[in-house]
Amino acid sequence: MLSMISRVYLKPSTMASRAFVSTWSSVPQGPPDAILGVTEAYKKDTDPNKMNLGVGAYRDDGGKPYVLSSVKKAEKIMMDKNMDKEYAGITGVPAFTKAAGELAFGDAGNIIADNKLAITQSISGTGALRIGAAFISKWYPHTKNVVVPNPTWGNHIPIMQHAGLSVEKYTYFDKQTNGLNINGMLEDLHKAPKNTVVLLHACAHNPTGVDPTKEQWDQISKVIKERDHFTFFDMAYQGFASGDCTRDAYALRKFVNDGHQVVLSQSFAKNMGLYGERVGSFSIVCADPEERARVESQLKIVVRPMYSNPPIHGAHIVSTVLNTPELKKEWLGEVKFMADRIIDMRHQLRNHLENTFHSKKKWNHITDQIGMFCFSGMTPEQVNKIRSDWHVYLTQDGRISMAGITTGNVKYLAEAIYNVTKD
Repeated sequence: MLSMISRVYLKPSTMASRAFVSTWSSVPQGPPDAILGVTEAYKKDTDPNKMNLGVGAYRDDGGKPYVLSSVKKAEKIMMDKNMDKEYAGITGVPAFTKAAGELAFGDAGNIIADNKLAITQSISGTGALRIGAAFISKWYPHTKNVVVPNPTWGNHIPIMQHAGLSVEKYTYFDKQTNGLNINGMLEDLHKAPKNTVVLLHACAHNPTGVDPTKEQWDQISKVIKERDHFTFFDMAYQGFASGDCTRDAYALRKFVNDGHQVVLSQSFAKNMGLYGERVGSFSIVCADPEERARVESQLKIVVRPMYSNPPIHGAHIVSTVLNTPELKKEWLGEVKFMADRIIDMRHQLRNHLENTFHSKKKWNHITDQIGMFCFSGMTPEQVNKIRSDWHVYLTQDGRISMAGITTGNVKYLAEAIYNVTKD
């Protein structure tokens, strides 16, 4: 009987009369990624002077990707050990997480020595943020409100929202000075409902390159403490900002010493050049070892259905570098070398604008800002003009990736910026 029904149902005339409708026919085209769109446009440009200042990845002075010597040596050590490819535990490679926690927190609050830090390996900084957002959504005992700086890294808001958190912005960047609006920031943090989760960039703020001074960090810590807010640090550039890992961890360690029970998203993409290895960690400062054990058990429950356990190769690289004294020393030197090249490009760009092309505008913000990015102050119209007339590609908000500048093109860039901003 079933075979007869099937034969009737499959008559060609019947099938032909029914138009095929895909299950996914109602899915709309998503907007292009802002940064990847810049790169695609750059690739299609055939001008020999073209510049890609959109992607946040370090390049050497020849404009080429840079693999650190310490990383190469670590991989050689790993190869000689004939290491296996077995699964890591849910929270990752223990030697990695221990070293990562020590690099970030140092001896702040004795949390490492007192076994009060719950930590898990993550899929770089993005994965760490996602773990943190999920954990806060599940376990934070107050209203699930998160405030982020305006502007902030483009992924912060969707990551928090996908975890079910409510997201608002607090004042951060001052367009008039291309610096920090500290008064507006403090006012917004003070006005935020008590127990709000405050996301802070530990150093090298993305996209502006504007960081608070030590005195301003003191003020921020005080307001957050007074309002019983909770601090979520994102630290993607430790060492890469100033060239000094200790200096770049100042805010994080200060908050811990001030008694804040912070959480931290940490990445090794930039400071070890491990972009494609996706190495990071998420950590939570706890009250005592017993609480740490409970928190870590719940971190495992968050991670297990998300990706089961993390990849091991990049974690072994970081672990080998940080746990081998001579390699760690070499790496610290390489981090400073990368940071110093970026700083030098800032000074050269400003010098050409002010002294070669005699721009009447103020450009001190180029050297006042820090890290991978510079918020140039260019308008969207000027960004479009510098792209069409000079073949220089950057995001519409005027953010420049300083790593894309070299001694060979910095004068050309200064000339381009001068010409599109002089009117």
